[in-house]
Amino acid sequence: MLFISTLYKAIYWYISTIDRKKEVLFMNYGYHDSSEEIKLQQVDEINRYSIQLYYRLAKMVDIHHKDIVEVGSGRGGGLAYITKRFTPSSALGIDLNKKAAKFGNAHYNLKGLTFRQGNAQQLDVPNDSVDVVFNVESSHRYPKMKLFLDEVYRILKPGGHFMFTDFRVKKEMEKLTHLLAQYRFVKFDEQQINNEVVEALKLDDLRRKKLINRYAPPFFRKAFRDFAGSKGSPTFNDIKSGEMVYFVFGFQKPF
Repeated sequence: MLFISTLYKAIYWYISTIDRKKEVLFMNYGYHDSSEEIKLQQVDEINRYSIQLYYRLAKMVDIHHKDIVEVGSGRGGGLAYITKRFTPSSALGIDLNKKAAKFGNAHYNLKGLTFRQGNAQQLDVPNDSVDVVFNVESSHRYPKMKLFLDEVYRILKPGGHFMFTDFRVKKEMEKLTHLLAQYRFVKFDEQQINNEVVEALKLDDLRRKKLINRYAPPFFRKAFRDFAGSKGSPTFNDIKSGEMVYFVFGFQKPF
């Protein structure tokens, strides 16, 4: 597991370095519910499935004129979409990768949206200052999950919301749910979304493979395909079979 985490960290760094055309704005596996279609601007259509995962979270809470933070904001596409669509007062993206934060500040020009480098387990954010915390497909890389959750609880205002989506291998889910239950959060949203993630990966497969063939050296493409959840890859198969559980949680900090 440590090797996989290190490999994926290297791939993330590589993409941040090589993507000079700014084609990779999202790195999540996506979400597609055929019963719900959201309207997007034409410029966003290419990233529809990744955006739909953010919409799945953001639609559950009031964001307009609120102060929001995304921990693990990556290349910033998700937080930029939320800022455009839901108009918070301020939106701060925090990512461990300094290049990602620099990219976000250079690439997006939206009122109230900023990015900075930071550690999810030690956030430089004041106590009780945030209305909504987002964490999207990032926490599985954190060495100490409890430190991250401590920080989320600390920075949320009373009544604030924590919107959380990620994956775990099946045997780790009980440990995660037990850890989450140690906080005074009130849970208002819970769903296993494997089917919706698999559908998104299928629909987005050709685009992802084209990006991999364009950017990845031939000897590294197999690892990139697994990182991207390409059809037939071990990651895709694990999500499809349910061996890897992809979940959504929504929590509120008590008043």
